[in-house]
Amino acid sequence: MTRHAEAGTAAWLEELSRVEPDALVRLSKPGPRYTSYPTAPEWSDEVGPDQLEERLERADAEGAHSPLSMYVHVPFCRNMCSYCGCNVVVARRQERADLYLDYLERELDLLCERLTSRRSLIQLHLGGGTPTYLNEAQLTRLWSLISDRFTPAEGAEIALEIDPVVTTTDQLDLLRGFGFNRVSMGIQDFTPEVQERVGRVQTVELTRALYQHARDLGFGGINFDLIFGLPRQRLDTFQATLDRVLEMGPDRVAVFGYAHVPWMKPNQRGFTEQELPDAVARFGLYMAALRGFLDAGYVQIGMDHFALPDDELARARLARRLHRNFQGYTVLPASDIIALGITGISEVQGLYAQNLKPLARYYRALEAGRLATERGCLLSDEDRLRRDVIHQIMCNFHVDLEQLCAPRGIDARAHFATELADLDACIAAGLARRDGATIEVTPLGRILVRNVAMVFDTYLRKRADARGTFSKTI
Repeated sequence: MTRHAEAGTAAWLEELSRVEPDALVRLSKPGPRYTSYPTAPEWSDEVGPDQLEERLERADAEGAHSPLSMYVHVPFCRNMCSYCGCNVVVARRQERADLYLDYLERELDLLCERLTSRRSLIQLHLGGGTPTYLNEAQLTRLWSLISDRFTPAEGAEIALEIDPVVTTTDQLDLLRGFGFNRVSMGIQDFTPEVQERVGRVQTVELTRALYQHARDLGFGGINFDLIFGLPRQRLDTFQATLDRVLEMGPDRVAVFGYAHVPWMKPNQRGFTEQELPDAVARFGLYMAALRGFLDAGYVQIGMDHFALPDDELARARLARRLHRNFQGYTVLPASDIIALGITGISEVQGLYAQNLKPLARYYRALEAGRLATERGCLLSDEDRLRRDVIHQIMCNFHVDLEQLCAPRGIDARAHFATELADLDACIAAGLARRDGATIEVTPLGRILVRNVAMVFDTYLRKRADARGTFSKTI
């Protein structure tokens, strides 16, 4: 019998068998994923390099004792997967990455002009694209560019995303030698007909071999990414994928819902809505993953992540001290995040600042001796309060409004009177419970946790229609 880390999991698993899919699907509606608040549609092109430079100088004034987080976007892929929603550059010529590294060096130098004392990193994350598109010489150069200027703090998380199809054991050996200690492996689905349809062919054997090599090297917190809602996915074949993943036993698993937005991502125009699982079938795929990982003893992290009970994310969630930033869930929050590369998003002293997307424009900005910021958002005090509320709901399924409001001199119940009234709909649907100003997301509500968080989003309240902007909450 499985021993569950979280009290009540066994009862919740039994209750899951009685959940009516149609009822929850009807509650699903377009809504943000809340990697930030305010969300990206609210950002403005009035934020540019000047604002980021000023905030970097403020950040530097905190001193060397305050570590940073760093994200480096490596956009290159050898091929474009038809489901992909990331910012990707398909590059056949490896030397295109050499040029990109030249400009990353320029960007690092510009950042360091403003960060003269804060050079310690508590987090470093290489994302993509496919960071292991870079060959060993290019990976070595990238590491040198970073490590010559910044130093990982003791216990720092140094992570990257990898595509097992293009990643070699030699690359993993090299990265581990640099000090990388976490990897996230993209899988999506092991079913051959699904892989062929989405342009991502990857065998179980190849994945298992690379996973085992990472384990043998001492990588921890190994994550697998899965996607539900892809064309040709069926419950029986997706269950087989889940079984293979559970056999391998990664520390963490992310089970993302595919967002079909062909008007934004032209690569998704290769298949139609009719090829995708309908809403009820899609929900069934998600529920299979939810039941499978909970029954195996994993702890639910947010709506769509899971972690083994001894993983630090699981321990933090159960202790209600989990955090979230643009790099994902974390137990190592930094007060400021600096991001490099196209579309990279920095969060510095209450400012979100996103880099340009087109390579040519990104290069021209840096050639002019300026940071490549294109747009962003300067958070008000109210934004920061609501961000804290939403992140507590999304990360820990719990928020004490009075605990967040009292240090700010705010009466929580008066300030959030409208929201507490609106929350009654979530309570009636069984998604949340409330005791005064304390809100608890129920096990059922974790499936639709975005619905609960959306209650506190004042920008969403002003939007006439979220369709076409956000994916559905299931």
